[in-house]
Amino acid sequence: MSAKLNTVADVCIDNDRLLQRIAQLGRIGALEGGGVCRLALTEEDRQGRDQVRRWMEELGLHVGIDRIGNVIGVRAGRKDGPPVMIGSHIDTVATGGLYDGNLGVLAGLEVVATLNDAGIETNRPVAVGFFTNEEGARFAPDMMGSGVHQGSLDLDEMLNVRGIDGTSVRDDLSRIGYAGAAPVGEFQAYCFCELHVEQGPVLEEQRIDIGAVTGVQGISWTEYRITGVSNHAGTTPMRLRHDAGYVAAAIAFEARRLAVEFGNDQVATVGVNQLQPNLVNVIANHALVTVDLRNTDDKLLKQAEDCMAEFVMQTAREEGVEVSNRRLARFAPVKFNASMIGLVEETAQGLGYSVKRLPSGAGHDAQMFAPNCPTSMIFVPSHGGISHNIREHTEPEHIQAGANTLLQVVMAQAN
Repeated sequence: MSAKLNTVADVCIDNDRLLQRIAQLGRIGALEGGGVCRLALTEEDRQGRDQVRRWMEELGLHVGIDRIGNVIGVRAGRKDGPPVMIGSHIDTVATGGLYDGNLGVLAGLEVVATLNDAGIETNRPVAVGFFTNEEGARFAPDMMGSGVHQGSLDLDEMLNVRGIDGTSVRDDLSRIGYAGAAPVGEFQAYCFCELHVEQGPVLEEQRIDIGAVTGVQGISWTEYRITGVSNHAGTTPMRLRHDAGYVAAAIAFEARRLAVEFGNDQVATVGVNQLQPNLVNVIANHALVTVDLRNTDDKLLKQAEDCMAEFVMQTAREEGVEVSNRRLARFAPVKFNASMIGLVEETAQGLGYSVKRLPSGAGHDAQMFAPNCPTSMIFVPSHGGISHNIREHTEPEHIQAGANTLLQVVMAQAN
């Protein structure tokens, strides 16, 4: 670890304060059993945004809101220029936990609070942001706000996206009061670092404190709409059926088969499977199916996409149904900056934490920053590898380890 890092090693975050903020934010959209539902651009999201924005202002940050609703607070440095940026998201899935995304934002605020308490003035500005619709649970694609901020997604196209309940991003931003005036991508970051729960079992199983994330695997989301013919379940011979439900089930089976065949880092999920008329004794005439494919190798991901598309078309022909498809999201695998990965690793080791390099299986806002500035992520263990679930949990000591590592990385880069 560098001498500069050693000179500030005695500066530590206040873990109790961080945990209190996590709990307080978790009460907005709280679910029975300890989880939270704060879908993007809902009333619950507005309340969460208002709370985090108040905390930013209380910490003396200059807060701006851009046209896609990203909220960024900036702590001035001795010199003007691109900030060292910390960020994540506060929107959740419908069955979310307390830590996914929220930890990264609130740990960023804790970094600022610690710098304020210690009277530390950094050379470069430090910024903390939370980005709109990272989850993609209500509006596709995911990482929408950070993607627009970093120029990989078009602002107007994203504003016109309609969600699962038919409303548009543009209208809902206005409705909740977060259709900001600031231009998207108003500034580029000097570097970007995101603290996040692993959302997987590796760190806990290997009893590792900190993950130095090497990159994010590629993601492909496709929606299939299948149109068949409704008919009586008892009187229609199998050879005369045009069963949308059968094709939907075949797609789900093929997704699992593909993942097993490709092996290694290939995963596949059918997350939505809706049938109409959804009656026990009627052959389905319509099905809506989504397929989520992910791989760290873009060539293999493309092969899996092609295999799935070919299978769907062939099965539809054989069953005599019609199929249309729509791409919901497509992000290539991302590799993080080698120096930033090394800084996270070196910093955590210098603080006495065990560290492992590993890729991320989930998408994150950090991947949108990676093409434009040095970027890294810090993972902390997820109990049981569980996430997107009300039982999501990370131990307080691991939260403290992650936030202290983040603090030291930020100070190193800001000075």
